[in-house]
Amino acid sequence: MEETVKNSSSDGEWTVVLPSKGRQVRRRKSKPKGPAEEEEQPWKSDDLEIDPKRQARLKQKMEISLKKIESSNFYAAFLEQLKSPEVSDKIRLVLGNETQLQMVMYGIGSIESYESPRFQLSIAILMKREFDWVGDNIEVFDPVLSATESCFLESLGCTVLSVNEQARREALRPTLFFMPHCEANLYGNLLEANWRMDRLSRIALFGNSFQMYEEQVSFDPEVICATKRIIAAQRVTSEFAIETVSEDYFAAFHDSSWHFFSSGIDSELPLLVSEEF
Repeated sequence: MEETVKNSSSDGEWTVVLPSKGRQVRRRKSKPKGPAEEEEQPWKSDDLEIDPKRQARLKQKMEISLKKIESSNFYAAFLEQLKSPEVSDKIRLVLGNETQLQMVMYGIGSIESYESPRFQLSIAILMKREFDWVGDNIEVFDPVLSATESCFLESLGCTVLSVNEQARREALRPTLFFMPHCEANLYGNLLEANWRMDRLSRIALFGNSFQMYEEQVSFDPEVICATKRIIAAQRVTSEFAIETVSEDYFAAFHDSSWHFFSSGIDSELPLLVSEEF
């Protein structure tokens, strides 16, 4: 089980996460959101300046991250898992009669400031190169992105969303939601927006392990509210944990899994009547 300790910094409040293996990872802690803040809203970066020098430095950083990931044992194991019969069969089920999954990345973080987001973006880019079932256009959103970062992402062929969807996109077509280390409420929003099997079955989700949420016991009402759909979805979820292999990639990918959704003879999607506790 992870222990959280509050720690403030110059750019906001942070949570230091202490996983069971004793490693420390810094994560931004968001303030609790009210109902109005959970709605989809038009978005513009707070940092509106596009700086060519910063963009050139970011390009160099990304090239280093891509090369490091591509040549790593971690990426080799990542590919091996995706190509395994167990996972590839799940991807084929998500595709159905379609040939590609639309990739949507939520919560990527600042790729200019931190290595972990660059590693996460590198994996998404390499997946697009490796697999023809990954759609050509990767949609990206994080409210912390600067104009310089957005411009760089677009130079890579990505689309930076102009609306903060709060992860409430309906899966009207087969979609890969790439959400490593997002907050629990975003996974909950995604599940709530697609809380019917014909939509959940169109989703491949890469993100925090749902199993770990289920194993962690909390009596905090906010935590219970944020994780209740994650836990309720467990009965229709097939989860495949990834191996980080190396300490170099622990911060970016620890406790991450692939998730696929399908109902069986002995399981069905539970009816959650109330959103209030």
